Amino acid sequence: MSVTAEKRLYFVVPGAIDDPERVSGGNVYDRHVRDELGNTGWDVRMVVIAEESGPFATRALAKLPDGALVLIDGLIAVRESGALAAQSRRLRMIVLAHMVASLPPGFSTDATDLVDLADLAHRERAALKSADRVIATSEWTRSELISRSLAHPHDIVTAYPGTDPAPATIASRTGGRLLCVGVVAPHKGQDVLLRALARVTEVGEWTCTFVGSLSTAPGFVADVKHTVRGEHWATRVVFAGILAGQELDAAYARADLVVAPSRTESFGMVVAEALARGIPVLASHVGGIPEALTSSGAGVLIPADDPAALETALREWWASSPRRTELTTAAQEARTTVRSWSSTISTIESVLHDVARHGTSVRT
Repeated sequence: MSVTAEKRLYFVVPGAIDDPERVSGGNVYDRHVRDELGNTGWDVRMVVIAEESGPFATRALAKLPDGALVLIDGLIAVRESGALAAQSRRLRMIVLAHMVASLPPGFSTDATDLVDLADLAHRERAALKSADRVIATSEWTRSELISRSLAHPHDIVTAYPGTDPAPATIASRTGGRLLCVGVVAPHKGQDVLLRALARVTEVGEWTCTFVGSLSTAPGFVADVKHTVRGEHWATRVVFAGILAGQELDAAYARADLVVAPSRTESFGMVVAEALARGIPVLASHVGGIPEALTSSGAGVLIPADDPAALETALREWWASSPRRTELTTAAQEARTTVRSWSSTISTIESVLHDVARHGTSVRT
């Protein structure tokens, strides 16, 4: 096998990977993998799968050469688990698990959801067992996959998301500038933050900017905007929609505190992005968020879906200038400890090399 062939990778990703209107942590992660593996000498051949229903992955995988090294985004792998099972004897496949698919955010336990959840878990288990390795993007995700017997512990490696270099943010005197970044949807908990803010209207001149897609959960967006109108917060609360590049950098630059009130979270890339800029964090103690908070002194963790706890934490933040200074100083120091994308890629490369050398194109 030539050097070029040894470093040839087929990367199977969702069609929205480069869609500026479909910003997600998974897409950001996938783009870094694509670009930075390419920069380290890998011949990365993208296989983009449309999101419309249909056996697109089945046809795409069938066209790949025998023995091909294939990295597959977990969303595609679970959705078309049959394709992975059909090709598992001839392809060397690694699934990139951004989340535990069988635990969808905010699911209820009525009979229909239980049936759907069982089917999703079945497809997830089939997809992961068809793979030679699984790369999880947090230790929490890895532990969930193991505890639910979705994959063997020895087959799962954790490759944490990295952060891009960013300038340090200069804090204001009052700490009143709040920033909440993420798709506006139930699992991100923006409603929890608004309920907490409704209890602290008498406190200072705080403002809160919500950055994230407003089209994913339109009913939820309508509800939270109705809350804002009812509280007459036209000058306090802004829904900025999707921001990227310099506009997103500017939003972080205007923030004193990043609030991440998620109900579920596989990792919490927003937390890592805040620390990369020296901004302290107030976040739910859920999923992989504690792993993203690399310095415990740079943030405060509270129970998820608890507006009263969030209110208390906000009051404490505003009531004590020394406490704000302590958290902000710790966040500034944490800038030196945030994970780099080069570390992420190094871990992924080690998995790719291992499967390329020791994976088999014919399973027994």
